[in-house]
Amino acid sequence: MASPRGHRRASVLQKAAALLLLALSCCGCTGAGAGPSAPTPKVPAVIVFGDSTVDTGNNNAIGTILKSNFPPYGRDMAGGAQPTGRFCNGRLPPDFISEALGLPPLVPAYLDPAYGIQDFARGVCFASAGTGLDNKTAGVLSVIPLWKEVEYFKEYKRRLRRHVGLAGARRIVSDALYVVSVGTNDFLENYFLLVTGRFAEFTVGEFEDFLVAQAEWFLGEIHRLGARRVAFAGLSPIGCLPLERTLNTLRGGCVEEYNQVARDYNAKVLDMLRRLTAARPGLRVAYIDVYQNMLDLITDPSTLGLENVEEGCCATGKVEMSYLCNEKSPDTCDDADRYFFWDSFHPTQKVNQFFAKKTLDLCYDQLLL
Repeated sequence: MASPRGHRRASVLQKAAALLLLALSCCGCTGAGAGPSAPTPKVPAVIVFGDSTVDTGNNNAIGTILKSNFPPYGRDMAGGAQPTGRFCNGRLPPDFISEALGLPPLVPAYLDPAYGIQDFARGVCFASAGTGLDNKTAGVLSVIPLWKEVEYFKEYKRRLRRHVGLAGARRIVSDALYVVSVGTNDFLENYFLLVTGRFAEFTVGEFEDFLVAQAEWFLGEIHRLGARRVAFAGLSPIGCLPLERTLNTLRGGCVEEYNQVARDYNAKVLDMLRRLTAARPGLRVAYIDVYQNMLDLITDPSTLGLENVEEGCCATGKVEMSYLCNEKSPDTCDDADRYFFWDSFHPTQKVNQFFAKKTLDLCYDQLLL
């Protein structure tokens, strides 16, 4: 049975009409700055799967209310304000990673009609904000399920073969760096929101096991399709997102129950990755410890010059995301670089760059040898 806390949470969210707020995952996966002093390895493309932490604009092209292609999203993009559909004031971790590897500074969304296969040959994003490892998660807000992201990858490979030939396509697919960030929505938009029935079907531990099995299927599938070097993100401290703090008003602070779930899930993911890579010698997977990376910044924000790690910059920063974070919001901060979060779920560009640097260091150590 669901706990009273779960029922109270769902009730509050429904009354606040904040279902769409729960569509996205939070702090995500990666982030970059300048690359190391060693020579940049030959990586022909960065290929991205996952949710809003890495979606560079695919949701713009589908029939969902979960979008961010309007101001003030993208207000701090280099060259001027540009709301691209990234859930951020600027760039996402894969963008920084791509640039650090000598590739374009923006990883294009596969469904963006402004780009073609000549662009996707150097980087492509299949991610969709609001999706998860569980197909039912994607159904909550009618976004792209993970299996469909894999189908788009298959289509991409066919287009790539026509563009550069069979040998060229194989080289790009096998030598690319894959970035995967997904999982938060499965808990916050699905299980704990009580809208899909999963809370009645599984205990939370059983649901973790179910998601880990889905992650194993996904990694096995993209390996079968040619992926060889994958950076896979664990969950962040999901109980420390601004929205979760807001809903935890009775006790205050982070929701430790949710953070424990994230830790338990992450431990199971690590065990799965060890088994999977042992069984598939051609596959290398680097685990991105998003939980610790985020916790380090929340605990000591001065290391990045942050002043606020509890609220987002946009609007009140407590519950707003997507259409509730808009240019009519009167309380949006002037300097997002002082904040960990841009909206109630997603990091600022500054924090994304920090995460990308952490991910790049990991990739240089484990994948880009």
